[in-house]
Amino acid sequence: MRFSLAALALAGLSFTAAAQPAAPLDSVYTTPPAAPRSVGLVPMAGQQVRSTKSFGQLGKNGTLSLLPIPVLFYQAETGLGYGLGALLSGRFSADTLTRPSNARVQYWTTTEGQSLIQLVHSVYTPGEKFYLNGEISAYDILLYYYGKGAGTSSVNESETDYKLFIINQRIQKQIAPKLFFGAQYRFTKITDVHGPATATDDKTPSIFYNEGRMTARERQNTQISGLGPVITYDTRDVPLAAFHGDLLDFGATFNGTGLGSDYRFVRYQLDARHFQPLGSNNTILAAQFLGQFHTGDVPFRELAGLGANLGGTLYNNANLLRGIYEQRFRDRQMIMFQAEIRHKLFPNTSVSWLKRFDGAVFGGVGNVNQYIDKFNLSDTKYAGGAGIRFNFIRRDRVNLRLDYAGGTGSKPGILFAIGEAF
Repeated sequence: MRFSLAALALAGLSFTAAAQPAAPLDSVYTTPPAAPRSVGLVPMAGQQVRSTKSFGQLGKNGTLSLLPIPVLFYQAETGLGYGLGALLSGRFSADTLTRPSNARVQYWTTTEGQSLIQLVHSVYTPGEKFYLNGEISAYDILLYYYGKGAGTSSVNESETDYKLFIINQRIQKQIAPKLFFGAQYRFTKITDVHGPATATDDKTPSIFYNEGRMTARERQNTQISGLGPVITYDTRDVPLAAFHGDLLDFGATFNGTGLGSDYRFVRYQLDARHFQPLGSNNTILAAQFLGQFHTGDVPFRELAGLGANLGGTLYNNANLLRGIYEQRFRDRQMIMFQAEIRHKLFPNTSVSWLKRFDGAVFGGVGNVNQYIDKFNLSDTKYAGGAGIRFNFIRRDRVNLRLDYAGGTGSKPGILFAIGEAF
């Protein structure tokens, strides 16, 4: 579990945030829900967005914001991590019919030699005629591996170290209001795969080398290449931090040798989210169901997993069950449900910067299994926690998120990120 020294980032960024104009609440960044049409003075459809230009704002009318984000964290397996990111958010259109887009680039390295360089983007073209979502990521990463299945034991905690390269791109065209259809291509490649011969207790043989369901081929350099259709119905007001609306997203990815993949399998994914105010926009209920299912021969790195905090596009930029370690439980089939209540902490205060603070409580359940008809209620995994949000860019609802969470088979920890978890 990642422990982020978030206070340092919050202290440095809050001064910049204070300079941001209180423009119409819209959207940006990849991860969360949307913004309400009943909050603030939202321009009428087709009306041009104009606001006082300040630090970090770009474009003729200041409709884009470019802001630096420091990266600082600590986790047991990698040591201290540090780096820098930048977030570009706003509309690429002069009218409010087009929801905000965003792009994030980040680089970090750790004292133990791990690193990441990543570009993630979510773009609506003018009039939302096209929706583009994707990432390019290059990791040199160390993660704990516990084995496949719902019954894995913490005693088998074993280090895995490898380089991972990802290209993921969706291109979808609007075929009806808020309905997008198109294609997705995903390429992943792992190299230099290795790990110690024993688990982290230095006594138990590493499960990575001694698991019955793990083949020797899976521990070698592997590339996966897949293409398939995707359809999305999205009525969220602001995809980064929705106040109301729904998302229904379904896709299938066919991975095969004809596309350059070392393994042949099909991945199906259904993602359903709902957002609604509870009484007023001061309190928002957010809920998500996600299921990922596979047929064919799936290597360990491509299995569905509970616990996902590294970001990216595999789960539509969502964090799954915060509090459970990264892919702590993984298998061919996975289902998960999570919900969160987000509440403005000081909605009536006259102190402007206090209005930017929200609180949240969240929880979720999930399960994995080798076979879709073998899910067992007794294998259900749990996660939950609470957190604070700081509304960094009011116009685009970009929040800095600090969460404390715990879950099944994992030590509680602190997570710091940009944007809501889903």
